[in-house]
Amino acid sequence: MAKLTVMDHPLIQHKLSLIRDKRTGPKEFRELIDEVATLMAYEVTRDLPLCEVEIETPVAHTTTRVLAGKKLGVVPILRAGLGMVDGILKLVPAARVGHIGLYRDPQTLKPVEYYCKLPTDASERELIVVDPMLATGGSAVAAIQFLKDRGCHNIRMMNLIAAPEGVKAVQEAHPDVDIFVAALDERLNDHGYIVPGLGDAGDRLYGTK
Repeated sequence: MAKLTVMDHPLIQHKLSLIRDKRTGPKEFRELIDEVATLMAYEVTRDLPLCEVEIETPVAHTTTRVLAGKKLGVVPILRAGLGMVDGILKLVPAARVGHIGLYRDPQTLKPVEYYCKLPTDASERELIVVDPMLATGGSAVAAIQFLKDRGCHNIRMMNLIAAPEGVKAVQEAHPDVDIFVAALDERLNDHGYIVPGLGDAGDRLYGTK
């Protein structure tokens, strides 16, 4: 079964509280999402392989460690996932970015695909699928399946807030995909929103309704 990691670092939890607050406007909301994404990326990339190299410092010859050539990719689920991309790229600027466009049908709550564009070598990369919310899990399950259908197999999921229902859906559909979240909330309400959650992440990012 896929591993669920809930990141309880004080800085993440502090910033997440500000993100949840309905008084936080779009500008501050975007900045906080960006900052939390950077902090979370440290944990998501914790087990990247390293190799030893020899270098010359200004003082002496030494052996040190660098990333062992593992290529990364970031795949936001449009549109809200875009808010997390720059925060990750600050930490891993060489990562390539793909995009998957999905929207949730308001009646069925099922995901509908409208766009998918990936790096040409996506199947060779360790991919991090990002979306602020993991609610029903429908969009995440579909996005991960789109990646697998295109030959991608090294996939991780990164969300700010998840509902137990969404975590269960991803774990059952994709038991090989580990999930990283900043908070696991109580439940979904009758409209498919996470409780207590933060509302609609896309609307709050871009000031729309």
